[in-house]
Amino acid sequence: MNKQAFFFFISLLLSINSLFSQRTLGTELRVGQNDNGSFNSRDSLNTGEINVTLSGKTKYTDYKIFSHKGDTTYIDTTLNIKKEYKFNFLRKDLFEFLPFHNQGQTLNNLGYRFNAINRLPDIGFTAKQVSYLEVEDIEYYEVPTPTTEILYRTGLEQGQVLDALFTLNFSRRLNVSLSYKGIRSLGSYRQALVSNGNFRGAFHYRTKENQYQIRGHLTTQDFFHQESGGLTAESLENFKNEDPNFENRARLDVNLDATETKFDGNRVYLEHSYKLLSSKDTVNNKDFSNLKIGHIFNNENKTYDFIQASLTPDFFGAQNSSLPRNSEVTNKITNNELNLEFNSKYVLGKFKAKTNITHYSYAYDTILNSKSNINKLKLEGKAISFGADWNAKIKNFQLNADASVTPGSGRLSGNYLKGEAVYAKDSVFSAKGTLLISSKSPNFNTLLHQSEYDDYNWQNGNFSNVNTRDLGFDFASKWLNASLNFTNIDNYTYFDEDSQPQQFSGQITYLKVKASREFTYKKFALNNTLMYQNVSSGSSVFRVPDFVTRNTLYYTDYWFKGKPMLVNIGVTFKYFTKYNVNAYDPLLSEFRIQNDEQIGFPTFDVFFNAQVRRTRLYLKIDNATSSFSKKNYFSAPNYPYRDFVIRFGLVWNWFI
Repeated sequence: MNKQAFFFFISLLLSINSLFSQRTLGTELRVGQNDNGSFNSRDSLNTGEINVTLSGKTKYTDYKIFSHKGDTTYIDTTLNIKKEYKFNFLRKDLFEFLPFHNQGQTLNNLGYRFNAINRLPDIGFTAKQVSYLEVEDIEYYEVPTPTTEILYRTGLEQGQVLDALFTLNFSRRLNVSLSYKGIRSLGSYRQALVSNGNFRGAFHYRTKENQYQIRGHLTTQDFFHQESGGLTAESLENFKNEDPNFENRARLDVNLDATETKFDGNRVYLEHSYKLLSSKDTVNNKDFSNLKIGHIFNNENKTYDFIQASLTPDFFGAQNSSLPRNSEVTNKITNNELNLEFNSKYVLGKFKAKTNITHYSYAYDTILNSKSNINKLKLEGKAISFGADWNAKIKNFQLNADASVTPGSGRLSGNYLKGEAVYAKDSVFSAKGTLLISSKSPNFNTLLHQSEYDDYNWQNGNFSNVNTRDLGFDFASKWLNASLNFTNIDNYTYFDEDSQPQQFSGQITYLKVKASREFTYKKFALNNTLMYQNVSSGSSVFRVPDFVTRNTLYYTDYWFKGKPMLVNIGVTFKYFTKYNVNAYDPLLSEFRIQNDEQIGFPTFDVFFNAQVRRTRLYLKIDNATSSFSKKNYFSAPNYPYRDFVIRFGLVWNWFI
């Protein structure tokens, strides 16, 4: 979406808001929510103690958010420490990540999650997809009055982040939402400009008796990044030696000039179902389907392009031509699912049988390098998969299972199984066990890649499926939250020191233990999160720090007469032990292993946050001690982490 369309969308949103503003809903949400991260049963939310005052007959539980899986939460305008952790361009807690210096750039990994693997291989170029919204990231709404949310945050040097949502119900059964997140940030170093855009439009509708239901969304997403290649060797020394002539980071030389990457994606998603047979649950006063037929359509296109005004063989190696050529690659996937669902609260719970028909095409327009042995311009094909879902509740246990198998020998062949058992003891504690078994092809850019540079051309027809097994346990209570994951991976696919795709011949054995606990004393609190990781097999290609810790000491209180303002003031300390952090390759937009440099450093971030009615204000100082600390903070080799910087932002809700 271009800038004109973006500003038109914001103007339209504000105009609609102004049109409805004759009837303003006075909303006040008081802090006190039980935010211990306990697991919620399906279609429910552990709300704790939120004191809400709304004019009219509406209440905060009427403003619902539905996830892709159907879990229900509510629009929450409270202020707490978890909101501080999520106030970033991704709006996610980045505890297990190491951001690059400019917001909107990529993230390096401090930890990995393998309990939510996609069933199908992707285009790859994963460093450009940290901001990409997948099907599972799209939310749907149900609101009694038109609702708006605006997030604003200042950029680095020049620019800003603006995430705008507008949603309304035309009737109780029909909701429409429009959202757009735009990021433009110049960055402190040369060639660090980021310009990202995520547009989402979603709707859901159900007939009066819930006989027929339909929901869907469309997205257009674009990510434009300048690529610097990191600091030159001389500039790196000037940075580490704290040369006062280079306190202005724009004076430091970088390896690349006039180099850019573009990643675009668009998706149309539609899901609908019809109840052939239904009956009434008189105990819970709910309708449920004895037999339901459904269809899901998903069409998604992703495009990646590496753009240079002139070739740089001194950085990427020997080249085939003197002038850059269009290296754009496109991945198209179309999937149709037909399913039949049976629901019996007395016997099976909810059981769904499903069949998927998938077509894919990963393609270049032409052969880019005549020296390469590549004889294919595209990878394409189709596959049929069969599977089933099962959901049941037995007393305090919630049981869920999802399985599918794609027979044959094509690139989409494989299998997927995920099961979980959740036990909840009222609001005291909850425990969850999960098992995931997956076998699928590596991403397409590891199988086929082209470039004018000789070393970046490959066609790997002999790569095997990556086999992943993950066993997880989670425990949540008001005293302690903890998780444990034990993962085994066969045929782990990675990029080596020469940026070549490889498959590890051994087995990756990865253990991750994570725990968090908050201690409170009067108006003060100490929030602690600690993660321990161990790679007992495969550490030569799979690298993580042994320990990551985050500790936040903060003060919470209401200020001024009548308590109109709630404040959170504190400091966050984060540290990870040294390890061979992965290096970033700008041509591939992927991370590769490296053995030359170990990175591990502490940071201190200071924040002052406040809530005034439905507005949360955020003031933050990133890396507050960098002015006098050792210059050893890097996001990847040759890429320094951000220096001392002050940024401001807010989140503002309107309930009209």
